[in-house]
Amino acid sequence: MVRTAPVATDGGKIRCDACPVMCYISDGRAGACDRYANEGGQLVRVDPFTVLEHAKAEGAAVVPFAGGPDWDGDLVESRRPFVTAVGAGTTYPDYKPAPFIVSQNVRGVDMVTVVTEGIYSYCGVKLKIDTDRFLGPEQATVRVEGEAVGHVTTGEYGSRMLALGGVHHLTGGSKKEGRVACDALMRLCNREAVEMTIDGGATLIAQAGTPPVIDGHAEERMRVGCGSAAIGMFARQWADHLDDVVVVDDHITGVLSEHQAGKLLGMRPTGLRIKGRRSTPGRYFQVANPGAGWGGTDVEDPLTILKPFDPKKAWPGLRLLMVSTTGEQHGYFTLDDALIPRPAETPAAVRASVERVEENCEPALCSVLFMGGAGGSLRAGVTENPVRLTRSVRETLTYVSCGGAPAYVWPGGGITFMVDVTRMPTNSFGYVPTPALVAPIEFTMRLSDYAALGGHMSAVRSLEDVLAEAERSVAPDRDLPWPTDSRHYGWGTPR
Repeated sequence: MVRTAPVATDGGKIRCDACPVMCYISDGRAGACDRYANEGGQLVRVDPFTVLEHAKAEGAAVVPFAGGPDWDGDLVESRRPFVTAVGAGTTYPDYKPAPFIVSQNVRGVDMVTVVTEGIYSYCGVKLKIDTDRFLGPEQATVRVEGEAVGHVTTGEYGSRMLALGGVHHLTGGSKKEGRVACDALMRLCNREAVEMTIDGGATLIAQAGTPPVIDGHAEERMRVGCGSAAIGMFARQWADHLDDVVVVDDHITGVLSEHQAGKLLGMRPTGLRIKGRRSTPGRYFQVANPGAGWGGTDVEDPLTILKPFDPKKAWPGLRLLMVSTTGEQHGYFTLDDALIPRPAETPAAVRASVERVEENCEPALCSVLFMGGAGGSLRAGVTENPVRLTRSVRETLTYVSCGGAPAYVWPGGGITFMVDVTRMPTNSFGYVPTPALVAPIEFTMRLSDYAALGGHMSAVRSLEDVLAEAERSVAPDRDLPWPTDSRHYGWGTPR
C-alpha cells in the first residue's frame, strides 16, 4: 500500500516521514521499524491494512481479502466490514488528517470511523499473572535481558500484577533500556512469549492467553479463593467427614472448626492451634513467608505451621485435612495418643472434596492489557480542535476501539485507554526506534457529530472506496461487540 510519493535523493534513497526518525531507505530495503519500505521509489506500508469481517462459518480465522461480501439477504447488514487501524499508517508529522476517515450508513444513520496508528511514547502493559506463587516483593524491578522494564505492583485476588513499560523506561534510561523495553512490550502485545526476571523473586515466561511459566513450572490453575473463602465454600462437604480442616494460604489461612461456617454447622472445638496472626475467628494472617510452596507460601511440610494441639480440647483419632488453595497439595492426618498428627490414608469422600477444590479453580493464564494515552498529536489527525474529540469521548458520542476491540477509557483528563490484546487481530502492534510503540486506534461516531467537532470532512471517504485498498480480512473475537453497533451511541435497537 503506497503511503506517499516522496522525492528520491541522489543516491536513490527516499526519506520516510512516518515517524520522527525520518529514515533514508534504499530501493528494496525497509526502514528501521520494518514497517515501511522503498519499492521502486515509492514508500509502501509493509504490514497489511486490515478489516474485520464476520466469519461466514464458526471457527473461521484469517482469510485473504477479496473485496466486499456478496449480499446474503441480511437487511440490516450486520456482517458489514469494519475498517481497523491495523496497517493503516500514522498521522506523523501530525498536521495532516488520519490515514483513513471512513463513512458508511448503518441502519439509516450516517457514521464515520477515523482510523490511525498512534505512536505511543506514553504507553505500557498491565500484566495479570494467575498464580499463588511468589513472583517478587511489591515494587521489585522486572527485568528483560538484564534491563529494567517495569515493576511488581499490588496483587489482586488469585493473581500477581506487573506494570511494564511507561515513558521513563522507554525514554528516561539508557538507549539499551529503551530498546529492550519497547521490544518486550511489542512482543507481549503481539502475543509472543517474553522471559523476564524479578529482583528478589522468580523467573517468569509470560504470553497473552497462555499459562504462566514460573521458575520452569507451568501453572495449571489459579486458586479457588483465599483460605477463608475456601472454608466457606466447602465447609458443608467437609463437616460430615472431618473434624477439622486447614486451608493454607499466603494471605488468609482458614481453620474450619473456628470459622463461622464450622460453628453454624455444629463443629466442636478441636484444640488446633496455628502459627500466625489471628484475625477474625478461623482466619489467620502471616502463617509463613511468601514462596512457591503450599498456597503461595514457603511451606513444604504443612505441619510446620501448627502449634501443639490443646490437650483440653483435642482427642486421639481426630481427623484433619490440610489443603492448599488450589488443591494441588493436600494431606490427611489423624492424631495419635500423644495428640501428634500422623499421616493416614485419605478416605474416598475426602479425596472427592479435594478434587472439588481443584475443579473450582479456573485455568491459570497471563492477561496482557495494552495501556496508552491518545495525545494531542494523534487527536489532531481527527479534528482541528483536539479537545473536542476528548469531550466527545467523555460524552459517549464517540466510541473508541483498538483493532476493532473495545477499549476501556479511564476517567479524568485526556484519552487514556486500555485494551485486551487477545481480542485484537494478530500482529496489531509495531514500533518506531525513537523508541515508541505503534498501536491501532479507531474513533467511531455519527457523521453529524464528526462535523460538529471540527473533523476533517474533506478527507472522508466511503467504505466501499477504502475496502479496495484493504489487504486482509480477519474474523473478530466471537464475543466482540461490533464497533458500529447502535448500543454504543444510544440510538436504534442493539444488534
